[in-house]
Amino acid sequence: MSILLSKDTTFIVQGITGREAVNLTRECLDYGSKVVGGVTPGRKGREVHGVPVFDTVAQAVENHGGPIDGSVVTVPPAFTKDAVLEAIENGIKLIVIVTERIPRGDVAQMVELADMRGARIIGPNCL
Repeated sequence: MSILLSKDTTFIVQGITGREAVNLTRECLDYGSKVVGGVTPGRKGREVHGVPVFDTVAQAVENHGGPIDGSVVTVPPAFTKDAVLEAIENGIKLIVIVTERIPRGDVAQMVELADMRGARIIGPNCL
């Protein structure tokens, strides 16, 4: 088993304004994690527990000023594939998918792109 995180790991929460993600973000911050942004389309400019919210992963990466190490994906199953592909396309190398009931074909496409880009997916349904 390898160690995937350290105290310096930065990450975003995709779907941060959802009920479960708000609680997850608070718990991560309480633990000392470096949550550098959240993504929920149409919610740019808001904050969740002091974490800035953006419309896209690209905006979060640009605001951070450098690469972001990971993403926790908490979006509904119908949107999970797009969220994961967006994270991978924006250079995020560790993606933790909390969402359950994602279609198998979507999971296969996410894993295939992750393998091609050197990213790692944990999950789905891994909370």
